[in-house]
Amino acid sequence: MLISFFEEFPSTSNLKKLDLIKFPTKLYLADYSIEGYKQYKKELKYNNLKEIIWWPVLNRHEGYWLSPFSKRKALLRTFHHLLNEKIPILWDAELPKNRILLFTQILKFSKNKKLIRNFFKKYKGEIYTAEYAYSNSLTNKLFDYIALFFNPNKYNNKIIKMFYTSMNPLEEIFIKSELEKGVKKYNSKFLVGLGVIATGIRGDEPLISPEQLERDLKICKDSGIKEVIIFRLAGLNEKYLKVINKFS
Repeated sequence: MLISFFEEFPSTSNLKKLDLIKFPTKLYLADYSIEGYKQYKKELKYNNLKEIIWWPVLNRHEGYWLSPFSKRKALLRTFHHLLNEKIPILWDAELPKNRILLFTQILKFSKNKKLIRNFFKKYKGEIYTAEYAYSNSLTNKLFDYIALFFNPNKYNNKIIKMFYTSMNPLEEIFIKSELEKGVKKYNSKFLVGLGVIATGIRGDEPLISPEQLERDLKICKDSGIKEVIIFRLAGLNEKYLKVINKFS
């Protein structure tokens, strides 16, 4: 099972944690600009770092995450950067951090949704979508309508379901059921996000214990998940690494 990492706040000290990793891994790297991503890609030279995926984020007032409720100019800017690219990207499909956009952008919602879906259909590079964990026929229909769910069988993306059990305590039986359904539907295009081992943009996320992380990793491995992505690299320490090394 491949174990990769998100890094939302790339910095010298945070990226230095790559020195601790001896197994093959990938890095999902957040940056506001493609130029910043390319510079990091040029500088990060690790033989075991198999791939660096650009995770485009917006300014907070623009929505930060990517959805039809994000500012249209910000979406167009991101798509313009990717116009002639084939790099792998992480599309963080979440409601905007600035919730006021849910109301102020409602008149542009349909146009933005069409814009996003057209991008997914035309983009030549690989797209990973980070999505909310809960899925059933009702939520999938709702999230599909508001472009927070992208069916890999339709868009050829790889889906990362965010099972952050430190933030949302989930029973083992529920996780197993969700993972089995995901693997059955999407095979190797169904990936899992785990965590958190360091806080994100919210700043108040509870951290997962090493014991809980070991349970979640075991469930993923037993369920046939090909890749898990841990949020986030900056929190990697000897205690977490001791657990992760059992599954890498």
